[in-house]
Amino acid sequence: MNLSTKKLCFVILAAAVVLSGCSKKPKRPDPSSTMIGPSGTGLYGGNVDLDPSLPTGLTPRGTGDFSNGDRSILSPVYFDFDQSGIKASERAKLDAAKTYLDANPDARLLLEGHCDWKGTAEYNLGLGDRRANSAKQYLITTGVSADKLEVLSKGDLDAVENADPDTQAKDRRVDLVVLR
Repeated sequence: MNLSTKKLCFVILAAAVVLSGCSKKPKRPDPSSTMIGPSGTGLYGGNVDLDPSLPTGLTPRGTGDFSNGDRSILSPVYFDFDQSGIKASERAKLDAAKTYLDANPDARLLLEGHCDWKGTAEYNLGLGDRRANSAKQYLITTGVSADKLEVLSKGDLDAVENADPDTQAKDRRVDLVVLR
């Protein structure tokens, strides 16, 4: 190869790299376009029989019914952007949760991890899980029994997309939901 051919190859390669760039965050699919839509119809329009007795291969991470939890008793624990460590300023909220659980021996706690809208859905589910587990570990170190704690990641499902910084900060949290 002569020098001009090498230069031409380099220019073409550089242009390909520059033009490929990074892709934008993928849009979430409409539930009706997934394999099983909200009405039980398949991807190609056919009905799908959903038999709850068939094994799915999935094992539940928690036990009990989370729908009747009380969110008004304990305050949420907030996190910095892309962080799952408990800030010193938020530890008092978890200490209050321990005090509540000590005073109410029949109560359990659901630690529900949330994220802001930035990042992929998969990443945010993982981050929400790390945040909830961080709160769980803190409570265990204070003496709360692990069987009184459940962990659930909501990721960015409840986040406000394209929100202002104050709203985003409120989306980065672990809700402490009291279960009875």
